[in-house]
Amino acid sequence: MSFKTTIQPSQHSFPVAEGETILEAALEHGLALPYSCRNGACGVCKGKVLEGKVDFGDHQSYALTDEEKAEGMALFCCAKPLSDVVIESHEVTRAQDIPVKMLPCRVEKMEKIADDVMVLFLKLPANERLQFLAGQYIDILQKDDKPRSFSLANAPHDDGLLELHIRYIPGGTFTEHVFNTMKERDILRIKGPLGSFFLREDSEKPIVFVASGTGFAPVKAIVEHAIKIGFKREMHLYWGVRKASDLYMLDKIRSWEAHGIKFTPVVSDEAWEGRSGFVHQAVLEDFADLSGYDVYACGAPVVVEAAHTDFTTQRGLPNSAFYSDAFTFAPKSPTPPAA
Repeated sequence: MSFKTTIQPSQHSFPVAEGETILEAALEHGLALPYSCRNGACGVCKGKVLEGKVDFGDHQSYALTDEEKAEGMALFCCAKPLSDVVIESHEVTRAQDIPVKMLPCRVEKMEKIADDVMVLFLKLPANERLQFLAGQYIDILQKDDKPRSFSLANAPHDDGLLELHIRYIPGGTFTEHVFNTMKERDILRIKGPLGSFFLREDSEKPIVFVASGTGFAPVKAIVEHAIKIGFKREMHLYWGVRKASDLYMLDKIRSWEAHGIKFTPVVSDEAWEGRSGFVHQAVLEDFADLSGYDVYACGAPVVVEAAHTDFTTQRGLPNSAFYSDAFTFAPKSPTPPAA
């Protein structure tokens, strides 16, 4: 059995399955209600039940008092409907709607998936969750006070672990640490979510994604979010890499093609059977007119800048329809003196 939940004032509605919380069901259906801890301790998800009945669930008494319950308030991370319900809650649609946090986390798992790409999976404390929009990034805070920024590669509905794709930069202080000395269960400090590179769900335009290298990470998050919420817009993914072996997670991308995602890999530095050259050039070859599209570009600054210049000046793309996140790297550690 399921019950219908309707959000005021947006009038968005969604079913809540038996045993499922209102927040879980909302996120499952692509509706972002505010939340933080997801276990009844912080009160961020608190809202009003305007009609119907709920089981308030397990929660901390200081986060939801008996007086508040009597007034119709509930914590949507804990509350489960006992009938069709109408709730009053703000919905998160902009980066500004989400508080930026500083949190500890543990390196839960490390997977080297290409010669120079490590995937880190970070676990937050049991009483914490990081709310974010698909495509945003976090800073990893280091003792040298220079934050290292990495895009979140997981979609918001899959937030049990935070997924980062880290490319090895020879001499790079942090990436040298990741590839050579970091180990599972290490503790890191993060700050986020940050950035304005996220899916604009209110647009009806078809989308062209342009990713270079590990710029694939936030695009992965956006695509998985779009599939999860049943996005029906036409989507094209162009991924540029130096060599064919840099195309990691191809099985996952092939599964996206079943949902209508059109995938074009582009290799720049070696001969292979597919498209070659610069990734944004492949888009120029395939599209004579981009005036009716949204473009999301992520990766090396030279790629993002070239895409922006050529798409707007040669293919009619409006500036307002170009969304980007250019990866820059922290200065390399100084060369040690000779012995």
